[in-house]
Amino acid sequence: MGKMKAVVYDKKGLPDKLVYRDVEKPEPNDNEVLIKIFAASANAADYRSMGLGIIPKSKIFGADIAGKVESVGKNIQQLKQGDEVIGELYSCGYGGFAQYAVAPEKVLVSKPVKLSFEEAAALPLAAITALQALRDKGNIQKGQKVLIVGSSGGVGTYAIQLAKYFNTEVTAVCSTKNVEQSRSLGAYEVIDYTKENFTKTNKRYNLILAVNGNHPLSAYKRILSPGGISVMVGGTYLQIIKALLFKRLMSFGSKKMLTLTAKSNQKDMELIVKLAADGKIKPVIDKRYSLDKTADAMRYAGEGHARGKVVINIE
Repeated sequence: MGKMKAVVYDKKGLPDKLVYRDVEKPEPNDNEVLIKIFAASANAADYRSMGLGIIPKSKIFGADIAGKVESVGKNIQQLKQGDEVIGELYSCGYGGFAQYAVAPEKVLVSKPVKLSFEEAAALPLAAITALQALRDKGNIQKGQKVLIVGSSGGVGTYAIQLAKYFNTEVTAVCSTKNVEQSRSLGAYEVIDYTKENFTKTNKRYNLILAVNGNHPLSAYKRILSPGGISVMVGGTYLQIIKALLFKRLMSFGSKKMLTLTAKSNQKDMELIVKLAADGKIKPVIDKRYSLDKTADAMRYAGEGHARGKVVINIE
């Protein structure tokens, strides 16, 4: 068994408990694929899990990866050595902030030639979260008025594009510096929250996607149309806890207050990748870091001000 470079969680590691070091290179079992990783991306799932003390068994975070198949277990049917793949490792123990990772075939899809490894690594968790929030929880329908609160981060940038793909009228909420970005991604209207309180408006929305911010559930409920749905996928820790505790109480009547924890599946990932390959959605990459600077990447992503995705180049 050889060695590889990885960023490992170490509670004594300073300043961010993430240490760049040599570790044992993983070996795939009969039902796993070994991937040589070229790019990964930081997600809320990474820094929130670390903040809550939920540490992967390998002590290596990193949910989203793109790379090449290095070797396969004897039971692998679809993939072979040299195939370029995109993976979402959140559901199987992370491991993406490293030169190599092992994963079951079901969390991998083929990477289209049209997408770079950086673009591919920026897709999985954020885009799947946006898709499932809008389509599955929000029951998005053509012609609806959709409000996306926190439109400038990873989930938000995909949510704008997907809501437009579903032929809705999108209103985005972001800070001044991100107004033009949200508009360029397809928002019909953009509200600068530093200048206007969207919760005090007389406008009503069929679907609200709350990705960021610290507004109470009652504020979202007030601006929902009758029969409308609000889906919370992010925000402050306190806001998320309140949403989980009170969503059922707040959903009496025709307006529904829901939360989403995205669940990866191959079918959704294939749809997202196809939409990206066809130019229907595009990854927005804010910053790029090398593997040894992963702690800096996680800190920046965790501050909540990223304009799109934060990508880590492994090679």
